[in-house]
Amino acid sequence: MAKINLLPWRQERRKQRQNEFFAMLGGAAVLAAVVAFGAVQYFNGLEQHHHQRIAVLDGEIAEVDKKIKDIQELEAKRASLLQRKQVIESLQANRSQMVHLFDELVRTIPEGVRLASIKQAGQQLTLDGVAQSNARVSAYMRSIEASGWMKNPDLSIIEQKGDNRSMPYQFSLRLTLTSPQGEGSGEGSEADSVATTNGGAP
Repeated sequence: MAKINLLPWRQERRKQRQNEFFAMLGGAAVLAAVVAFGAVQYFNGLEQHHHQRIAVLDGEIAEVDKKIKDIQELEAKRASLLQRKQVIESLQANRSQMVHLFDELVRTIPEGVRLASIKQAGQQLTLDGVAQSNARVSAYMRSIEASGWMKNPDLSIIEQKGDNRSMPYQFSLRLTLTSPQGEGSGEGSEADSVATTNGGAP
């Protein structure tokens, strides 16, 4: 019977399997490296895209902040202009009111009463003067109450003192300034200004 030696065949087979294993191992390593490189590139791309979006948003936020600042400056200018407008309107109204006030003071003061001083604090007016008698002061208060530019006369002081025998009574009278047309009537103020300019009566 013939004898066959199988040892070299088995060694070759084992060597071939080892080569295949190392080849598969190397392929797996290369594939893992490619996957890892691809993952790194993908996440780097995502990070770069994220940074680009942040940069765009920062630019848009800066534009919005600039517009907000411009709007705030315009609001401040608008408020300043409105305040100046109100001051001008108040000055014009006060100028017209003062003209009518002095006209009314002349019209309402009766004989036997003389004013010594006039003080104004806002819409409150204080009149200090002298009179011949209490009745003259009462008549003056009724005349003020009937006026269209003064109301609510309040006699705070009246006393007989001084060396003026013709007008021995000194008095202090407080009253409130008003307007026949009411507050905020622009047309009435313009008409009063025209009437004052033309020398007409209110």
